[in-house]
Amino acid sequence: MTRHLRSWLLVPLLMAAGTFAEGVHPAPAEAKLLIPMDDRQTDHLKAYGLAYWVLTRGQKAEWLLNYRGGSFLLQDDPTTEREANVRGVSFEPMGGSQEAAMRAQIADNNMESVTLEKAPRVAVYIPPNTPPWDDAVTLALRYADIPYATVWDAEVLKGELSKFDWLHLHHEDFTAQHGKFYAAYHTFPWYREEEQVQQTMATALGFAKVTQEKAAVAQAIQEYVGHGGFMFGMCSATDTYDIALAAAGVDIADVVYDGDPPDPLANSKLDFSRTLAFKDFRLELDPYLYKFSDIDVTQEASIRGPDTVFGLFDFSAKNDPVPTMLIQDHVNAVPEFLGQTTGFRRSKLKSNVIVLGEVDGTDEVKYLHGQFGRGTFTFLGGHDPEDYQHMVGDPPTDLSKYRHSPGYRLILNNVLFPAAEKKKQRT
Repeated sequence: MTRHLRSWLLVPLLMAAGTFAEGVHPAPAEAKLLIPMDDRQTDHLKAYGLAYWVLTRGQKAEWLLNYRGGSFLLQDDPTTEREANVRGVSFEPMGGSQEAAMRAQIADNNMESVTLEKAPRVAVYIPPNTPPWDDAVTLALRYADIPYATVWDAEVLKGELSKFDWLHLHHEDFTAQHGKFYAAYHTFPWYREEEQVQQTMATALGFAKVTQEKAAVAQAIQEYVGHGGFMFGMCSATDTYDIALAAAGVDIADVVYDGDPPDPLANSKLDFSRTLAFKDFRLELDPYLYKFSDIDVTQEASIRGPDTVFGLFDFSAKNDPVPTMLIQDHVNAVPEFLGQTTGFRRSKLKSNVIVLGEVDGTDEVKYLHGQFGRGTFTFLGGHDPEDYQHMVGDPPTDLSKYRHSPGYRLILNNVLFPAAEKKKQRT
């Protein structure tokens, strides 16, 4: 799939910061290290961690978009070579003439070089009683050795997100309906603990209901994005986030979740002007149905089965570097994987949303991106890219067995994305 988007939709932030100076690239000089990201790479996931580590040392790196799977170009020094060997990451020395030939190839094709300037400060929004199933992003960060801090509702409402450049939303249910797991799991100890932890936090922060507190948290995260933050969400932290924004001030939770019935007119009171990605959706108010709204396509995806793939769009690297960064991979078809929220119905997307990946011939958008204020948001449907139907209680995925995972690469693209943006003062 090929898509060329108007650059004014995608790169005003980066151009304003001076990150993409058209036609200006570092002149070939001293020897470099190429970190290939095609099939010559021995560990695709740890390669991202190596690039991040280089940035933490005060060095810059280049992300070679669409060149050999989105390779990285680093300064050649013995310390970096040793680190690559320790991490099991393949590299290729590149002399001046080789670099000149590579840059000529980049100039003549749908490729681009983007300078990575500074290691982004990473935060994961996650409750202290992490549920008994794993989160793909924290798995990826740990495997790639990318450091991160954890934050939850108290830190968000105290304004501490301003300390971070990139925020991942754990597979939270921002509607405060505990994933709508009541019918299947309300007698389980972990579910009861979840209820207690959430209500205790809401009470401590001065809210009568968890639904009210989560709406306030969602709004605070939106302010963080508006001021220049980069937000990435997966699974139920995607659609429930927008639902919480649209339903702020409206009771959408039934008795089993908040002690009283929902507003029967709740669907007519949703305000889609407050959402980031979705519009015109209808909530599923039945507390016993494992579904939040008609945004999600989990039921249809389940019928298609595990042999399905979603395709990544091919953007113009020179004109549309932002989405190009987010879809860097060594394949353009990625295996489907389910989640509490598996994918997004195309008809429910706002017009300013950029589709990054979709299941061809269906209504399912799997991967999307957009701007809000000075920042961006990116949503990837599904729970675990290497576990088609991850169930409650299943063991964590061992990423050492999936070092070349194209789905996990999409996650790590998002982690490095803010490194291409100059630091900006948030107000």
